[in-house]
Amino acid sequence: MIIYLRHDEIDREQWDNCVKYSPGSKPYGYSWYLDIMAPGWEALIDDDYDSVFPVPGFKKYGIKYIATPVFLQQLGAYSPDKSPQKAINEFIEYLPDFYWLTDLCTAQRIDNDRYRVTLKANYELDLNSSYDKLWDRFSGHCRRNIEKSVKKKISITGDIKPVELIGLFQDNAGKKIRGIKQRDYHRLNTLMDFCIKNKKGRILGVRASKKKIIYGMFVIEIKGSKTMLFVVNTQESREKRLGYYMVNELIKESAGTRTVLDFAGSSVPSIAAFMESFGSYNVPYYRHYRNMLPWPIRLLK
Repeated sequence: MIIYLRHDEIDREQWDNCVKYSPGSKPYGYSWYLDIMAPGWEALIDDDYDSVFPVPGFKKYGIKYIATPVFLQQLGAYSPDKSPQKAINEFIEYLPDFYWLTDLCTAQRIDNDRYRVTLKANYELDLNSSYDKLWDRFSGHCRRNIEKSVKKKISITGDIKPVELIGLFQDNAGKKIRGIKQRDYHRLNTLMDFCIKNKKGRILGVRASKKKIIYGMFVIEIKGSKTMLFVVNTQESREKRLGYYMVNELIKESAGTRTVLDFAGSSVPSIAAFMESFGSYNVPYYRHYRNMLPWPIRLLK
């Protein structure tokens, strides 16, 4: 039986156990991730946490809506025993009517005509093979860039603070990206602090002269996966091919293990091509949109 639970009614331990043992689970579905990035999130639960469905609910102008937060790529149905695809279509029928608008990204497609569906790309690389075999699957362009970067005698550092990495992003790509608010950066900072403190993630980067950061990456690490959640490039890092160098180092340290390197996807063709060059494959996810707001309120964003 599916039931709806408010934020304070969710059993975190049972929830996280369900997510942990669900096939292909990613960090986004854990209670600690949701608590930080989607404060007040709610849930649908089936058969005493045999299957779960997180609901990132928010309220604006008195209107309740569902939205996928910034820096949280995808959610969906989680179930160790039942097909997640079957579970999500069961859950969606029990979604409370008081959510007037839904804009939700999920790992599974919702088969319901009430939702407009957009396919999104995400790239993953299975690291189960030896490093030599993984290297053979890199594109020629990728291998050449790695070889060029190695000649630069790069030194990776792990002493970069979250605020430094976020600041580097705001000074570079952040200037061109709309829709990221200060609260989103604050939540990201909190997430990085939490993951570092609890050994669920780390920041890796490269400093140039005078200890100035020129490249940085925040990686979330849970059993079976490494997610490149937040990557920051600069003009200097691109010239030195630091992105190729860093990803190659991540692959080398986990090659031959049951780990999936999750590039976290991108709609930018050049970035997608970079991800594919390592032999990664597209594991798509889905954006579902439904607007039941009355006109003219539906024109507001």
